[in-house]
Amino acid sequence: MCGIAGYFDTREQRPIDERLLRAMTDAVAHRGPDGADIWRGEGVGLGHRRLAIIDLVSGAQPMATPDGQVTIVFNGEIYNFQEIRRDLEAAGHRFRTSSDTEVILHAWLEGGEACVHRLRGMFAFAIHDARTRTLFLARDRLGVKPLHYAELPGGEVIFGSELKALLPHPKLARELDPTAIEDYFAYGYIPDPKCALAGVKKLQAGHTLTLRQGKPVPAPVRYWDVDFTTRHRGNPDDLAAELTERMREAVKLRMIADVPLGAFLSGGVDSSAVVALMAELSDTPVNTCSIGFDVAGYDETEYAAEIARRYATNHRSRIVDPNDFGLVERLAQAFDEPFADASALPTYRVCALARENVTVALSGDGADEAFAGYRRYRLHANEEKVRGLLPLGFRQSVFGPLGRAFPKMDWAPRMFRAKSTFEALGRSTEEAYFNSIAVLPDRLRQHLFSPSFRRELQGHWAGSLYVDTMKNAPADDALGQAQYADIQHWLPGDILTKMDRASMAVSLEAREPLLDHELVAWAAGLPPEMRIRGGESKWLMKKAMERYVPKKLLYRPKMGFVVPISDWFRGPLAERAEALATRSAAVETGWFDPAFLKKAVDDHRAGRAEHGRLLWQMLMLDQSLGKLIDLPVKAAA
Repeated sequence: MCGIAGYFDTREQRPIDERLLRAMTDAVAHRGPDGADIWRGEGVGLGHRRLAIIDLVSGAQPMATPDGQVTIVFNGEIYNFQEIRRDLEAAGHRFRTSSDTEVILHAWLEGGEACVHRLRGMFAFAIHDARTRTLFLARDRLGVKPLHYAELPGGEVIFGSELKALLPHPKLARELDPTAIEDYFAYGYIPDPKCALAGVKKLQAGHTLTLRQGKPVPAPVRYWDVDFTTRHRGNPDDLAAELTERMREAVKLRMIADVPLGAFLSGGVDSSAVVALMAELSDTPVNTCSIGFDVAGYDETEYAAEIARRYATNHRSRIVDPNDFGLVERLAQAFDEPFADASALPTYRVCALARENVTVALSGDGADEAFAGYRRYRLHANEEKVRGLLPLGFRQSVFGPLGRAFPKMDWAPRMFRAKSTFEALGRSTEEAYFNSIAVLPDRLRQHLFSPSFRRELQGHWAGSLYVDTMKNAPADDALGQAQYADIQHWLPGDILTKMDRASMAVSLEAREPLLDHELVAWAAGLPPEMRIRGGESKWLMKKAMERYVPKKLLYRPKMGFVVPISDWFRGPLAERAEALATRSAAVETGWFDPAFLKKAVDDHRAGRAEHGRLLWQMLMLDQSLGKLIDLPVKAAA
């Protein structure tokens, strides 16, 4: 795992500023503490920070072909590199190292832009080909590894693993994109390809970008997508057996490393399945780690310990303070742009714990999106049955008024929260699903933003991203539409961004076997009733894992990392909440209605309303602003 940076002159072959290139590269030094180097050519510069995982001696980058005509910087791991190497050697290619980086280089020589189709793994890389004066950027199919880029005045294009790699360039405009702020308060993150800064983009998952000197910057090209319209045939037992074999292969491929390797173990279905398969494949005990909370209802360490005992892992567990808000500033530094998934705090802690003993850790990320594990999928599918019986006009006229009239009861059990159900039934399939995942609903964002900021948005609505994606999804049922949209946006924007930044902040490589693209593509072909059956999410996956994981763990309610942010803003962060509404950098922007913010803070502290997530979003935005743009005031202390 590594950090990359660089820039490319699309108009001329002007000299590259060595000090600037080193500054951009060093901005992501945490991603690669084992080595650093840069390479400069005519109108191009590439920088690399290395975290050595495979071929520790000779895999340094930037790496060039013997004739110096083609040079690469690469972040990630190619799990089938040995198979590709054998094919390339049979075609006459000769290798000088044992690294997967050199395999990509030769795959480019063999097939050019089509090289990405051969790669199975997680990656973001840049290849410069002096023969054609071309820079080729690529990102893996599901967006495990990030890549930011920006076109500057004068024709230069800069790129880097993280936004902070671009910030040293003096030509980069530090202006926030107002539509990104609307998106952030809707989703809790800024979805690709957008970035907080107006001139910066994220290369989307499954896309490439080819830059040529003398040519304008083109639009990225999609080279892979997941298809939910195919359907596997077979009985559940046979499909469960096939799923087990596919999962086993995905885990096996990700156990290749020349450094200590382990796994995160939460005690949930996904991490337990990964650890069980690792133990089956390993001749030595698997290194596992978990964190817990000394608060009833938040702690899962007993479940993790049960799996650890069953598979005799070298298990370490640590109890952390649920009031772990001291990481706020560190996380803001790691994420650059605002990111409001509070589970980033415990994710950082478990990554730090893993890094004490290993350099690579396997996680269970991705199974919820691929196999329909979230509760919202069940609710959406059930609501869709009702929507399918009644025309939209009727539902809007009947359920719409009921939703507006019914009192909001977030504190009540789900079955009694009729307001949200009525509202969902009164919307289209796509709008209903967007509103089910929105951190702040439309009506709350309308109150939050000032009139001048709403005018600045020029009608932009964050929900159009999900609505358009679901309408155009390669899926023939509502569940597939929802999963497809989450794989396109939520997965790379939230789940994988969280793991990448948290793990890289402590120089740990995280690998996601359940996001093997061949496994995800196969899972998309499962009939809906094998994804959700009898109210049970991830039905086929759980059936497949029954021989590996105790049923009481497989079929218990999903927990995940729970962070008591609402309690914080009524207790130790109460003064911080007050500052957010009165004297913070965020409120000084003029984007927000200060009276609404003040009332939200007061109502939350008094227990009259639940605004913990809104206050957390404001806090993380406030922390990010000073790092991204020049502000007249400092962020609240």
